[in-house]
Amino acid sequence: MAATKHIDEIATVYAQSLLEVCDKAGGNAVAEACSSELRDLAEIIRGDKKFAEFLKTPIVGNDKRKAALEKIVKGRVSDLVFRFVMVLANHGRAGRIADVADAFDSLMQDRLGRIEVDMFTVDGKASDDVIATVKARVKEAFKKDAVLHQYSDPNMIGGVKLRIGDQLIDGSVATQLRNMRESVSSRGSTSIRSRVGDFLA
Repeated sequence: MAATKHIDEIATVYAQSLLEVCDKAGGNAVAEACSSELRDLAEIIRGDKKFAEFLKTPIVGNDKRKAALEKIVKGRVSDLVFRFVMVLANHGRAGRIADVADAFDSLMQDRLGRIEVDMFTVDGKASDDVIATVKARVKEAFKKDAVLHQYSDPNMIGGVKLRIGDQLIDGSVATQLRNMRESVSSRGSTSIRSRVGDFLA
């Protein structure tokens, strides 16, 4: 899951309910298995716009939606996840499956002392040294182990950008150059104003 995804209260309430069920059914091992299944289901939904729209549109009756969802999901996930998905459908929340999956994943990461980090480099393939450095700094700052997701950003000249939740930590070369240019420009303007002031004095 990308770290930037917004998790709202409704999705969190359903995710917490599922986590409580998982705890009773076997604890973290069951919860992690459910999280994996929900992530896979969320990826399918997000990768198929027609399916995603089908789950949300009010044009389709809820009974028809539940029947189709049952046919698609049953047998492809554990009984626990299937029953949970149908609970969402019964409450008219089928269109929120991916959001709930994100919320559940967030709860699990927090419980296990992890934090999702999106890392951007030019080619999306950071060196082992860079990865180790990023993980160490995240651990120091957040007291959690970083779960890194690497992405390519061809617009970058070099360096690394990190996105943690809604925070963007930009260490890219382009940003460093821009900051340097702005700093030089600012100092230049100040120097010019100072010389003008001396001349007018």
